[in-house]
Amino acid sequence: MNRLLKLGATALGLLFVSATNLAFAAPALSQTAEPTVPTIQEYPVPPGSGPHDVAPAPDGTVWYTAQPKGELGRLDPSTGDTHHIPLGQGSRPHGVIIGPDGAAWVTDGGQNAIVRVDPATEKVLVFSLPSGSANANLNTAVFDKQGNLWFTGQNGIYGRLNPKTGEIKVFDAPRGRGPYGITVTPDGAVYYASLAGSYIGRIDIETGEATVIEPLTQNQGARRVWSDSKGRVWVSEWNAGQVGAYDPKTNQWQEWKLPGERAAAYAVYVDDQDLVWLTNFANNTLVRFDPVSAAFDVIPMPSPGAAVRQLLGRPGEVWGAESGADKLFVVRTHYGQAG
Repeated sequence: MNRLLKLGATALGLLFVSATNLAFAAPALSQTAEPTVPTIQEYPVPPGSGPHDVAPAPDGTVWYTAQPKGELGRLDPSTGDTHHIPLGQGSRPHGVIIGPDGAAWVTDGGQNAIVRVDPATEKVLVFSLPSGSANANLNTAVFDKQGNLWFTGQNGIYGRLNPKTGEIKVFDAPRGRGPYGITVTPDGAVYYASLAGSYIGRIDIETGEATVIEPLTQNQGARRVWSDSKGRVWVSEWNAGQVGAYDPKTNQWQEWKLPGERAAAYAVYVDDQDLVWLTNFANNTLVRFDPVSAAFDVIPMPSPGAAVRQLLGRPGEVWGAESGADKLFVVRTHYGQAG
């Protein structure tokens, strides 16, 4: 795939101000290699799967939520083979992640439950949300450093599951509807993004209380979040067509416009080189952002109408699901040595 576009901060109209509207010099992220634009390899999945989220596993396989089918899919990239596991009556899975136990953990909006699938036996275990939490519209999950699973629900909640006891506690989100993406930082802090609320929230993992943190742009539509190795929280700003970065150490923000006349920043993921990957939903492109040079690379998706809603990866790989094309894809990130 050819590099179609590379733009720096000046051409993109960099918003470079702090939470108190003061400019600051962000610390550069260490990087020992010069990035090159990789190609996208696609893997077809069964027609009608509509894969929503994807999670590469330690054994080399890749899990994905087949949302319209109410199933969890599993891809073997070495062969391209897939098979599906039914999750239960009325299932409509959204997110999937790999837990510390190696299992696939699913946020299932249809069953209003967290679902665990054993990687060896493929046994399905359902943890239903407590009464009073009906129709939470479950979205995304993450494990904290203590082994608890935190999750979001777009209808105005976030919650915590203790996998050892099965206990689930649900909390009302500030400003109601909106909790969407969620991430954990290297020091163990948990943040979520509120799409409808246009903020990110920091969760006190002991009390469960959430603190609202306002991005610079109002009504920006914070959709997904991901932490880099320094603990900065990267945010895909859906309404604003931007990527934002919040530094908890300084309480300061930066924001950059995505390339193109139209932009809708959906997914965000930070790879093992601290390069930031996003999807521009409006333009059917994958976007890579280098925080050191403030430059973007734009990689068109091979399939039209791919509709990539989420990204996740492992060292050397970035994976995504094409809900509009019934495919998964991977970019294998190879960085040449700096000259």
